[in-house]
Amino acid sequence: MQLSTYLDDVVVWAPAKVNLFLEALAKRPDGYHEIATLMVAIRLYDTLVLRAADELTLTCSDAQLPVGPENLVLKAAKLLQDRTGCKRGAYIRLIKRIPMAAGLAGGSTDAAATLLGLNQLWQLGLTNDDLAKLSGAIGSDIPFFFHAPAAWCTGRGEIVTPVSLPARLDVVLLCPSFGLATAAVYKKVAVPPTPVTGDAIKLALSKADVDSIGGLLHNRLQTAAAAVDPRIDEYAAMLADTKPAGCLLSGSGSTLFALCRSADEAQRIAAELRTRKKAHDFRVIVTRTI
Repeated sequence: MQLSTYLDDVVVWAPAKVNLFLEALAKRPDGYHEIATLMVAIRLYDTLVLRAADELTLTCSDAQLPVGPENLVLKAAKLLQDRTGCKRGAYIRLIKRIPMAAGLAGGSTDAAATLLGLNQLWQLGLTNDDLAKLSGAIGSDIPFFFHAPAAWCTGRGEIVTPVSLPARLDVVLLCPSFGLATAAVYKKVAVPPTPVTGDAIKLALSKADVDSIGGLLHNRLQTAAAAVDPRIDEYAAMLADTKPAGCLLSGSGSTLFALCRSADEAQRIAAELRTRKKAHDFRVIVTRTI
């Protein structure tokens, strides 16, 4: 996340993420799944503009996004008030670019950016570690964004161990027009008797070996997501046809991504996908890790 101040405003740039690896390890008594995942932040950002006010209010550039108390931005702000005893308010403007219900953690990164921005606006003096620990109470992916650009996450995803990302990775996102509900996807997940280990892909990442990383991409949720909406398999096959280093569903979907060997390859793959766009309904975004 990037934070800056301009006159009376605090501005935070909130990045999306993709999962290079995600394994379901067990079903927990609380209804969640125990997972192990390797996440990297990418250069696709929402922007939050925060200004001091008497009450907490939220507006959004996307009229489809609810801006009531169910929104993670306001949940994060209320949590920060409750845990610190701060009585101040804020007017928060959310400029939305990350697709919703897409497996890119748009809501989670917005919540993390809210905590970071309000900590600055309200002069609370909390550290990033403090904010990360606090954030796990409202969302499993939120703590990751205080440890970006890359991390190995366990538990529900809220236990975060930063890992080295020695070189930027080029990525092409295929974002379908439809979203997938995380709960619906997890409902169809079959926990394997012998989970795949992420040791090999962590080693490949540490060496910036893109072809090895591509060959080791893994997401246990992809089969479940395709069971919820079979178009996931169609889009995965379309990505594979472009011959990237690897391709995968991000999180619980619906976005898929191609891991590319270079920026030039990313542009080639994006161009190939756009030639097929007339027959399909999706967005193509060329980006890279931060």
